[in-house]
Amino acid sequence: MPEKDKRIDVYIDNAEPFAKPVLKKLRELIHKGNPETKETIKWGMPFFEYKGPLCNFASFKKHATFGFWKYKLIKDPKGYLQDISNKGGDAMGNLGRITGLKDLPPDNVIIGFIKQAKKLNDDGIKSPSKTKISKKELEIPDYFIKALKRNKQAEITFNGFPYSHKKEYVEWITDAKTDATRLKRINTAIEWMTEGKSRTWKYMKK
Repeated sequence: MPEKDKRIDVYIDNAEPFAKPVLKKLRELIHKGNPETKETIKWGMPFFEYKGPLCNFASFKKHATFGFWKYKLIKDPKGYLQDISNKGGDAMGNLGRITGLKDLPPDNVIIGFIKQAKKLNDDGIKSPSKTKISKKELEIPDYFIKALKRNKQAEITFNGFPYSHKKEYVEWITDAKTDATRLKRINTAIEWMTEGKSRTWKYMKK
């Protein structure tokens, strides 16, 4: 029997009704593809590990996501996998915005991806190297921090962003010319992050 993390049981129980069967199915397929998978929680989301990160899923208000740590190295002849949102994809995972079981690839395809991810970790193959960019420490206004803390899901989403997306949200809010505009942008940002969006209106408009 696979070793289950009770925190993930709680996470699934607290998910939106549409997401529960999706998360349960993904969890089942992950363990079928690799019975040695270990479960944990990172950044407030369920993660699945085997000799390093393997994959993870998350649930938001209107959609769920599922992604692989080394998705760029996984063979995907039918094109099910896409880039994550900060690289141009539709969501934080590699299967886009999942709103029900109908949005998932066939079971054998997902199991195949899990087996490939396992082999990559068995073989010690690392993800393609990323160019390191020098970053200054991001100054987040207290009023934005307080707004995030009032919405746990938005806070988790924001903390999971790369530096560039955090900076984009902060600049979009602090650039507001009036208090009313700033408040409106904060409320919009919280709403978007609750839904898992990683880019602001200013970016999407470009």
